[in-house]
Amino acid sequence: MQIPAPFDYERASDVANALSLLERHGPESRIIAGGHSLLPMMKLRLARPEWLIDINDLTELEFIRREGEQLRVGALTRHTALLESAEVAELFPIIRDAEQVIADPVVRNRGTIGGSLCQADPAEDLSTVCDVLRAQAVIRGPDGERIVAMSDFHRGPYETAVAQNELLYEVRFTIRPRSGSAYEKVERRVGDWAVVAAGAAVGLSADGTVEEAAIGLTAVGLDGTIPEAEAVLRGQQPQEDLFAEAARIAAAACHPVDDQRGPVDYKRHLADELTRRVLRRACARAAGAQEG
Repeated sequence: MQIPAPFDYERASDVANALSLLERHGPESRIIAGGHSLLPMMKLRLARPEWLIDINDLTELEFIRREGEQLRVGALTRHTALLESAEVAELFPIIRDAEQVIADPVVRNRGTIGGSLCQADPAEDLSTVCDVLRAQAVIRGPDGERIVAMSDFHRGPYETAVAQNELLYEVRFTIRPRSGSAYEKVERRVGDWAVVAAGAAVGLSADGTVEEAAIGLTAVGLDGTIPEAEAVLRGQQPQEDLFAEAARIAAAACHPVDDQRGPVDYKRHLADELTRRVLRRACARAAGAQEG
């Protein structure tokens, strides 16, 4: 049996209390909610916090609500809530696509969007989803609130813009007209980390051409989206040859490594094929939204 190093534990009563506890206990304190990322690392002693601050009572962080042209999602919102939300599926179908292939029901019932994003694992699905949706992270700390673009939120593997004495409060998604999105993942077995996954979001102009596009890949060494591939699509009518060209560029831009999930050539092939698929589906969904 793997046993974590000794640690102390406190349960926060609200956001202000959580921030106070982080300030009091300093760099060796960590936030815990679902625990599906942190606890395994603690058992392997890859993480050795001296204090765990439990935020599961912070219901103020658990919400999905639309305000004007934004969908706001609290950091403590569980994966299951995102998966089951009809509003989320209608506005951002990529989120439901991804949630259907994240882990298993046990993990989805406890895991949170904030925990997934703050873990910053290179193979984590929601990071790619938030990248392609150009989401914003709302971070709270002792000096107040700040908003960080998702492109600046992840600073590398297992590293984010959230300081030790801060807390991810919510994620904001801009609702765009005539838009569509999609996510697809290849995994060795159900619930596993991705061998490769791809996500795309597109917005169409009134004449049906691509006004905006974002493409992201998971688990192949990329940070953020792929501007060179996205540029191929802008101003053009969606069609297969453009999807193929954008996919070729995306596959060439990624940096997969040989590991137990597959060789480099196989992963590049998947990056190409999955990018085509998500672009095709995202454009079809955007066209449907345009007709509606």
